[in-house]
Amino acid sequence: MKITFYGVRGSIPSPGPDTARYGGNTSCVHVALGDGQNLILDAGTGIRELGKKLAETDDTINILLSHGHWDHIQGYPFFQPIYQPDRLIRVYTSADENHGQLCALFDQIDGANFPVKAGDLPSRSKCIMDDPSSLLMADNIQVQRIRINHPGGGYAYRIEDDTVSCAFITDNELDPPYELSTTYDQWVEFCRGVDVLIHDAQYLESDMPHKHGWGHSLVSQVRKLAVDAEVGSLVLFHHDPDRSDSEIDSIQRENENYFRNIHAPSRSLCAAEGLQIHLKSRKNQLASLEVN
Repeated sequence: MKITFYGVRGSIPSPGPDTARYGGNTSCVHVALGDGQNLILDAGTGIRELGKKLAETDDTINILLSHGHWDHIQGYPFFQPIYQPDRLIRVYTSADENHGQLCALFDQIDGANFPVKAGDLPSRSKCIMDDPSSLLMADNIQVQRIRINHPGGGYAYRIEDDTVSCAFITDNELDPPYELSTTYDQWVEFCRGVDVLIHDAQYLESDMPHKHGWGHSLVSQVRKLAVDAEVGSLVLFHHDPDRSDSEIDSIQRENENYFRNIHAPSRSLCAAEGLQIHLKSRKNQLASLEVN
């Protein structure tokens, strides 16, 4: 499994000199499975650059959408494969029986908010509202999902590939003031033993209490989850748009000290555009992890 980060910011794109190293594009992660199949996690502005690479292939594209907020969908109209005739793109939306929304990726391509209409696209783009687990299993893709704690709802995903695994949990508040969709103990079990945990960590203690209830987690809470769930590596994701590169560097140093001081086996990284994590299966052993 190869995981590549194309957009790591939350809320709004944040280009500029203070965010150049970690990147200013919004949420998009590409997962290339061992058999060559592709999964895309979210379609923020980072998906535009990914689309240039995928346009050179003709493989089926599967997009798992965490939820329909703008920073997770706004890159889709600029995703080059949607303009390729007969290109099969399957979008698994977060909409369910509790939400009246249609597929947010297609709704924005309406001729008014964007000059092209979704119905005029030459690709074979499908919006699928059913649970992707059974549908993707037909292609030998193993995915589980669980509800996030976030205003408007949505889903997190766990992906298994042979003996390696990753979890993608963005826009999730581990200790919200509103009714829980998923408890902390359930999160621990969902993440149990994954080789890579990608988790929203937009806020610091200094952001509270003003932003309590906004649907995002504290860095300290996510570190604890990684330890309790015994994950291999933690990747902090969905950086606040006002968080500078130097401030994220400080978070990275704090992470290293935290895991060192408690003698935890977990390692931690702050996601940056272009970061690649290569998980290699090892029978009866821990997965081999390469970071570029």
